[in-house]
Amino acid sequence: MARLTLKCQYSQRTSEPRHGFVRGLDEDWGPWHAAAVSLATGGSLQSLRRTNQERVLRLLLRNGAMHRAEIARRIDVSRATVSTIVNEMIERGVLVQVRVPAADRLDGRVREHVAISRNVGVAAGLDFTLDRVAVHLSDLEHRELVSQDVRVAADATAVDRVRAAAELLHGALAAHGLGHEDVVGLGIGVPGQVATATGTVGPSLPGQPWAGLNVRDLFERQFGQPVMVDNNTRLEAMAEYLWGAGRRAPSMLYVNLTSGIGAALIVDGRLYRGALGGAGELGHVSVDFDGPPCPCGNRGCLIQKAAAPAILGQLRPLLGDDATIADVVAAVRSGDRAAAGVLSDAMVVVGRTLANLCNLLDPGRIIVGGPIAAAGEVVVDAVRTGIRRYAMPAVNSTTDVVQADFEESTQAGARGGAALVLQEAPHLASVLRRLTR
Repeated sequence: MARLTLKCQYSQRTSEPRHGFVRGLDEDWGPWHAAAVSLATGGSLQSLRRTNQERVLRLLLRNGAMHRAEIARRIDVSRATVSTIVNEMIERGVLVQVRVPAADRLDGRVREHVAISRNVGVAAGLDFTLDRVAVHLSDLEHRELVSQDVRVAADATAVDRVRAAAELLHGALAAHGLGHEDVVGLGIGVPGQVATATGTVGPSLPGQPWAGLNVRDLFERQFGQPVMVDNNTRLEAMAEYLWGAGRRAPSMLYVNLTSGIGAALIVDGRLYRGALGGAGELGHVSVDFDGPPCPCGNRGCLIQKAAAPAILGQLRPLLGDDATIADVVAAVRSGDRAAAGVLSDAMVVVGRTLANLCNLLDPGRIIVGGPIAAAGEVVVDAVRTGIRRYAMPAVNSTTDVVQADFEESTQAGARGGAALVLQEAPHLASVLRRLTR
């Protein structure tokens, strides 16, 4: 495998890359982008050529294999220009030609697509929940290499979790004959509010081992790879957007239903994080202003009505004191009407809360994921019911509510870590372009 050395670390603290790498450019500018670059560089054809190479690479990083004609259309240059760029990078081993599976052909004809070679490197994701750590490896053609997880103690420290993650990542790489030098970027998912500019996790509720830590620096010191850090619900959303139920939706809202309730909004392929990285705390929206106090300082929060502890509190007389959400899901699937009724009532409250977001944001598609969503249509139908009752008619007619494709949220978060590298890693296209020299 071609070695992409890990001296390509970037900094999220500033807009400038480390080690002098040029700043990434956005293909969405279209022809104005090329013109601006041309003017800024005195009309240098060489600069324009480098820019077009990076635009092709960035498009392939975000979308996977594409037909040359589609690449030309998306970056608004001639097919001849794209063919010249593609042929040169194929000769250098950066790109390869691939056949599209029959199911993906729009007209039934065999089509040759181009993709970034799997020999260039891999994107890696790690995700941490209360008692598990998961890893996911994807090649730059968007194909899964491995997705697995291991259990950790619920009271494990951050250092213990990093150690477990290091062993898991090392084993996953070794199983495919890879080393750490083959990783072009590492996306990390952790609970809590993450200041994405620094990689620091903000103050959190009790029991969170990451609170106050600069997770990005911690992992860069441990692994040596360029690291991106985000809230794990947002990474689950990115996995659904790139490879799952939200695949290429113009905009979508992902909701994770577990011991907490988190949400993530993606607009035009971009995660919305808020001013400081705190967006998505759906569980701490008040649904009862006169309700009981919540540890967050609010009253009557959604989690007190519809998160796992609230649901289990109602069902323990039926299922026992040691019941878990997995037990609730099993009871619902077996036809237990009492369990289904409690779960449905809670999910209608979630739908009612989401109706307000629909009126405000009109997300188009809502994806329901997390352990509670494993109950399937009982959950999805109840959420739809809540939205239908309280959302405006115009929004109702355009909002699609579906279950997440990736049922296991920890592995979905790890997938999303790899997806984050492919979608948003700064300067990665610049690094890959240098292999064509």
